[in-house]
Amino acid sequence: MIPFHIRNTVDRLDRPSSYAASKYKKRKRDDGETDANRAPSPTLSEKLSDATTLYVGNLSFYTTEEQIYTLFSLISPPRRVVMGLDRYQKTPCGFCFVEFYTHDDALQCLKYIGGTKLDERIIRTDLDEGFVEGRQYGRGKSGGQVRDEYRDEFDPGRGGYGKAVKEGYGEEYR
Repeated sequence: MIPFHIRNTVDRLDRPSSYAASKYKKRKRDDGETDANRAPSPTLSEKLSDATTLYVGNLSFYTTEEQIYTLFSLISPPRRVVMGLDRYQKTPCGFCFVEFYTHDDALQCLKYIGGTKLDERIIRTDLDEGFVEGRQYGRGKSGGQVRDEYRDEFDPGRGGYGKAVKEGYGEEYR
């Protein structure tokens, strides 16, 4: 008999997205400890295997916490919603974290909510390792999200033009 492999036609939901996998890097310690003296760090797949938090991106700056809670409650009630904020102005900057009570609740919302429209924008959902204080702030130079820094097209749901374009720098990114 000839050996053959059966391949699933549907990807697993609890695996890291290509974006998350590309951003996850093992950090090397420089504290004198050798690998033999410490337990191995869990991989991103291991961290996401029981994750109860979703990252939600591509939100309008005008989307409220109540709208997020209402949308996700259609599938499963969230434990908590943490809106992403501009580091300096403390205004919403287009992403949030939604925590659920169980891993299955998070997977169901990932499956059914990801790719739907909210405030005329298609939202992106991804499993997340878990929210830690400080992650709710944008990492861009101006305090918002990096992807909004050099956006050169007008997007009314995300504050108009990118900050770099408004201020006249960033020509090399166009």
